[in-house]
Amino acid sequence: MRKLLIGLLTLSVYFSVGAFPQKFLNTAMAQQKPIPPYAKFGTLAMEKTHEKYPNAKIIDYLHIGRLAGKQTSTEKFKLWLKDNSKEFGVFVNIEFNNETGKVSKITFKETSR
Repeated sequence: MRKLLIGLLTLSVYFSVGAFPQKFLNTAMAQQKPIPPYAKFGTLAMEKTHEKYPNAKIIDYLHIGRLAGKQTSTEKFKLWLKDNSKEFGVFVNIEFNNETGKVSKITFKETSR
């Protein structure tokens, strides 16, 4: 009798757990965060930094913020790089046209902090 009870409990747990993860996964996917508006510029900042410093690895990334102007705005980022034994930061500013989104200027400034 005990074996039958244990077997039934095992089966009920198996079927309830088996159905639960699928429901859980669907719920989790519906709650994804939206892509922030600066994301495309963050990708561009990393690509251009990699072009400028091809031997360095980007080990950290920070979106500082946006400076909004009437005609153009600037997205500001700080990337932390490691090149051999040296670590350093690079401030990357991406200026773009507010109407078209077209990039007009990218600047880099190294920092030790």
